[in-house]
Amino acid sequence: MAILEGKSPAEKKKIIAAAVLGVVSLVALYMAFGRSFIGGSTTTATTKASPSPSPKAPATTAANNTQFRLPSKTEDDLNMIVPVAYNPASSSAPDAGRNIFAFYEPPEPTPYVPPPATPPPPTPTPVPPPPPPFTIASVTPTMRYAGTKGAFKLEVFGGEFTPDARIYFNQTEMPTQFVSPQSVSAMIPESMVAQEGGKQINVQTPDGRLYSAGFTMTIMPPPKPTNFQYIGMIGRTRYNNDTAYFLEANKQTPFGARLNDVIGGRFRVVDISSQEVVVEDTSLGFKHRIAMVTAASAGPGGAPPGGGFIPYTPGMQPGMPPGSQARPGMIPQPQPPRPDVQRRPPPNSKDDVDDNEKP
Repeated sequence: MAILEGKSPAEKKKIIAAAVLGVVSLVALYMAFGRSFIGGSTTTATTKASPSPSPKAPATTAANNTQFRLPSKTEDDLNMIVPVAYNPASSSAPDAGRNIFAFYEPPEPTPYVPPPATPPPPTPTPVPPPPPPFTIASVTPTMRYAGTKGAFKLEVFGGEFTPDARIYFNQTEMPTQFVSPQSVSAMIPESMVAQEGGKQINVQTPDGRLYSAGFTMTIMPPPKPTNFQYIGMIGRTRYNNDTAYFLEANKQTPFGARLNDVIGGRFRVVDISSQEVVVEDTSLGFKHRIAMVTAASAGPGGAPPGGGFIPYTPGMQPGMPPGSQARPGMIPQPQPPRPDVQRRPPPNSKDDVDDNEKP
């Protein structure tokens, strides 16, 4: 072809592509607009004239009626104009009657008033726990001395006790005897009161469903002769009527006591030796040892470690009562103690014929 002569292969391909594209475009236009696009003008329908007894409208009028006819109802419904719905409540609707030239004037500022403080929520009233089913009004005894020999009977008085109620002494169940709904009792062994302190007493059933409030029993330390000091003795030849000398607190005058004498209204002298005196509590049966106070055991200035006494006077021989003067033959000289000899009077020796001091 003359168009492709002298062209390079690339240019030939471009020309061919352009031609093909043009043909494809024509085909597409033909398919879209029909033959009117090819002819360049709109074809009009022709009518064939035929003889008629009545006059006919010209052909051009019929063609014009067809071209400019009124739309049908269906076409009119399709082209119906929908009126605009004006809803003032919509956020996009304009404000009715608003003056766009009016200016907003803010109100006068008011002083700041802090909001009232929110009161704290009311504290709920605590609900007291229900009272225990068992009640303890009193116990007998209420006090006991530590180390007292033998078991003792503990009685608990209260109310609402049942036959299966048990006494718990210091959290230990005791064999309990049900006396009445107001009383139960149990035997407490001496091992339970060997140490001083408070002991808790409760009454409850083994399953813990019924119980009582706690009651405290006081275990006191046993009384001790701490107000007396053993300061000396006078020994007899036949070991009867040995006399021990004591000094009581807050008193300056010593006093003597023989075997079986009671000092302080409570402690009986049961043994006298040159080292100590053994006394027994007349109410509880406890025995206590009172060691002799000498110059070596006394504190600074001759006073004992506890203070309050003057058990030793300078120039006094060992074992001599304070304030006495040493006389030959009155007080025996210190001798090594004999552990095998107890200064107790022999049987059937109650007379005082040997009141003379031992040489």
